Amino acid sequence: MHDLAVFYEHPLWFEPLFAALDRRGIDYVKLGIEGHSFDPAGSPPPARVVLSRLAMSSFLRSADHAIFYTPALYAHWAGQGARIINGADVLAVDANKARQLAVISALGYAVPATRVVHRAIDIPNAAAALRFPIVVKANIGGSGAGIMRYETPEDLALAVADKFLPTSIDGVLMVQEYVPARDGRITRIETLDRKYLYALDIDGGGQFDLCPADACVADGKPIVMTKADPAPAIIEAAERIAAAAGLDVGGIEVMIDDRDGVPRFYDINALSNFVAKPLDVLGWDPHDNLIDYLERAIEKARA
Repeated sequence: MHDLAVFYEHPLWFEPLFAALDRRGIDYVKLGIEGHSFDPAGSPPPARVVLSRLAMSSFLRSADHAIFYTPALYAHWAGQGARIINGADVLAVDANKARQLAVISALGYAVPATRVVHRAIDIPNAAAALRFPIVVKANIGGSGAGIMRYETPEDLALAVADKFLPTSIDGVLMVQEYVPARDGRITRIETLDRKYLYALDIDGGGQFDLCPADACVADGKPIVMTKADPAPAIIEAAERIAAAAGLDVGGIEVMIDDRDGVPRFYDINALSNFVAKPLDVLGWDPHDNLIDYLERAIEKARA
């Protein structure tokens, strides 16, 4: 049995990870999601430790995505003793933005004012208690997918009538106040083993796609990323959110509401392919920290 398996979807995002694993001499196997199948009465784990690299944006690249397939696979492997990094329980949060907001809110942190619906016809009533402009978001999204903004109740009613709305692959939509982020920036706080790793201020020029990786820049437009030093209270909040979500490695996103100065947390992301060109942006490579963590997990799994 291998020490590590990397179960991944995107062919380009994880080349730096694989290169770092090779440099460290880790015994690992690459498992592409495409074409994968398993026997629920067999199919032993491919390694002692499995690192999940499933992106919620995968439905944008293939209608045959594995967003609903993968949790069953991870639960099966975990039941046979494998250690899954960001396993089925984490994916249940990652694949449900409404649940993410509930996790964050239960800890006492502010989120954008939101109503969750499962029928498009209920959107205008759900929006009645919110301030416009509002956005309608897909419950399962990624890289800014499935977000549309409406300026007035009339615009929204017309969109509902014309079915000019986002769709979510699980049929759930969120109706949310548009939060004007102070200085047009959001902050993404990366965590590892529920602890702060680093943070980025990301300015997408008004785009909803603020993914920090090279491979997911929307429409070729540059996304400006700078190293951030969040306030201790923000770091503590991100660590508490990561712990509540069971997040082994991933990002917590927050923005300062320019209307009232309140930090509003809005996203828990279990796929961290880390910042592009980390030596330029951070001055160090977080893959080294990730591999240290994986080595500890492997050592524990061997024991």
